[in-house]
Amino acid sequence: MKAPGFKKWLAALPTLNQPQRIRVLAALRPAAGLHQLLALIEQVRGPGRRCPHCCCSGWHRHGHANGLQRYRCRQCRRTYNDLTGTPLARLRLRAKWLDYLDALRVSCPVRAAAEQIKVHRNTAFRWRHRFLDRAKDNRPACLHGIAEADEMFLLESQKGSRKLDRAPRKRGGVAAKRGISRELDCILVARDRSGQTIDAVTGRGALNKAQLERHLLPCLDRQVLLVTDAHAAYRAFARAHGIAHQAVNLRAGQRTRREPTGAIHVQNVNAYHHRFREWLARFHGVASHYLPNYLGWRRALDGGKVTCADQLLRLAIGSINSER
Repeated sequence: MKAPGFKKWLAALPTLNQPQRIRVLAALRPAAGLHQLLALIEQVRGPGRRCPHCCCSGWHRHGHANGLQRYRCRQCRRTYNDLTGTPLARLRLRAKWLDYLDALRVSCPVRAAAEQIKVHRNTAFRWRHRFLDRAKDNRPACLHGIAEADEMFLLESQKGSRKLDRAPRKRGGVAAKRGISRELDCILVARDRSGQTIDAVTGRGALNKAQLERHLLPCLDRQVLLVTDAHAAYRAFARAHGIAHQAVNLRAGQRTRREPTGAIHVQNVNAYHHRFREWLARFHGVASHYLPNYLGWRRALDGGKVTCADQLLRLAIGSINSER
């Protein structure tokens, strides 16, 4: 629009009635959201910008494409933008990203989020897991002090799969075998008393010492006191690696006890299990394949660590494996 036409349009705005003003604001919202998004991407990626192909920090500007500044690497001479090499590369409808991230922040189901931002439900589902791809790796580097660990189990799900490796069952069904079996996904959760949390899907069936060595050992401070239930795998793990360990026998009705080092219990981690199950119920079952993404999503939301869409975008395209 040329300047005289814009001035005439701008001067006519005060004469609009309420419904017309609402329509104008709704029409301008995507453009404003896109401008805010591009500024945030520049803010997040700009300070440590490196070539995603060779990691060189030397670059120069190389035009624009699809609304994003492109850069050319001084070393390998390849071009890229600030989203190249991130899960959001080539993702379209950027003007709606911040609105969708707001829906993620309040844990909207797929269909509700799709209806809210006016995209197809398949788009909303794909966006969910593109935005959450790095959330599953955003864990604290180490647990300190008293760390509680316990496992929880969810029925294995192949929701959305075109081919099943077992007989189909109704959604919300139960395992064919009683107790802990290969039909259950095992989720290990460990938390220290400061609220830092690590979690991992260790596989199917009962937890064992090898899985603890793979998922828990790299995240424990050498001076940590590990508190668990009476599962034998924890005792073997702690003994093999010289980790101080205390167990509470939940089956015998022992919930907590006092020690010179502090209160010995696993109620902190069990409360996290309870919150995770309640939160997960709104999605009416999630596929085992995507379970790590949901763990990362819940971990980001727990305790109010994420309070705005900007923080979720930083998590999707910024640095990972940082303490929060």
